Amino acid sequence: MSLTIRNATAEDEAALVALWRDCHLLTSYNDPVADFRFARGGACSDVLVGVDAAGAIVGSVMVGHDGHRGWLYYVAATPGARGTGIGRGMVQAAEAWLRQRGVPKAQLMVRETNTAVVAFYERLGFEVTPRVLMGKWLA
Repeated sequence: MSLTIRNATAEDEAALVALWRDCHLLTSYNDPVADFRFARGGACSDVLVGVDAAGAIVGSVMVGHDGHRGWLYYVAATPGARGTGIGRGMVQAAEAWLRQRGVPKAQLMVRETNTAVVAFYERLGFEVTPRVLMGKWLA
């Protein structure tokens, strides 16, 4: 599949939220619109979209960093086009985005309910990293 990757624009918001919904990436405790707007407005983050030859959005990745570690979120490929290289292209674009900013490490988290995607990330060179993940809601 021909894939062109570009920075998301405000006009992409609804299509991306729909893609994330179709890919089962949404949760009750995250507001995807707020996430999209926050990432696009940040100095250390962005949302990248993959578009096909017809200009339709078929992939996404939200990428950001803290100066040392990069993070990938909302990695998505249109469900009907999985296996065509969209996901790989989106991850590679995020990695390039991080490299351009001198960030040496890319990380991502996979929900325990989404273990089927672990093999995909392993094929891209990611490793399962044993850690205790701790969090605290601030709002």
